[in-house]
Amino acid sequence: MTAEEILEILPTLGSQSYKNVIAKHGAVEPYYGVKIEELKKIQKKVKQNHGIALALYDSGISDAMYLAALVSEPQIFTKAQLDKWAKAAPWQMISEYAVAWAAAESRFAVELGLEWIDSKKELIATSGWSTLACYVSITADDDLDLPVFDKLLDRVQANIGEAPNRVKYCMISYVIAVGCGVVPLVPRAKAIAQALGKVEVDMGDTSCKIPVAADSIAKVEGMGRTGKKRKTAMC
Repeated sequence: MTAEEILEILPTLGSQSYKNVIAKHGAVEPYYGVKIEELKKIQKKVKQNHGIALALYDSGISDAMYLAALVSEPQIFTKAQLDKWAKAAPWQMISEYAVAWAAAESRFAVELGLEWIDSKKELIATSGWSTLACYVSITADDDLDLPVFDKLLDRVQANIGEAPNRVKYCMISYVIAVGCGVVPLVPRAKAIAQALGKVEVDMGDTSCKIPVAADSIAKVEGMGRTGKKRKTAMC
């Protein structure tokens, strides 16, 4: 399949009911409301094709932008390509998932994650925190620069109160990721999580619940899965 063929197919796979659902989550036109299960069927046919991924993302169509991450080849991304993706992300599903997944598996995960969290633009900052959370979830502890990720826990505690809405959500996810997956930093993450308590995030007209970091970390610990790494950031 080519990018052009995929872009012709996507409108036929859209669902108005699903489109209405993701509109409540902040989806921005243009998008067709293609369910992820349908996008994954295309992914199985394409597998990994970086050229197709770049073309799909450049379409500006949310469904195609999400699919772009799934079929991308993260290790051959340039820093400029990923930065372009972050700056072009139109809403949270793209910034916090598609962009972050691709960046987390790239050579520039930490470099770009740290740059993006300094952005004054909410969606770029969410890409940064999500990238870093994904990165620690797939990277062996021995390969992590632990002082860097430790300091980020302090940054969350100091700044989350004044952070933009979705940045707060992604900061919580970062604390959870460290507390569940980075064994040397688990005590620190648990302490920060306890200090944060329940953080208020506006989830709009949705039934989505805000995770409580301490509870999420405790749940994974109770399952005996602390320190277990994921094989891939992609879902």
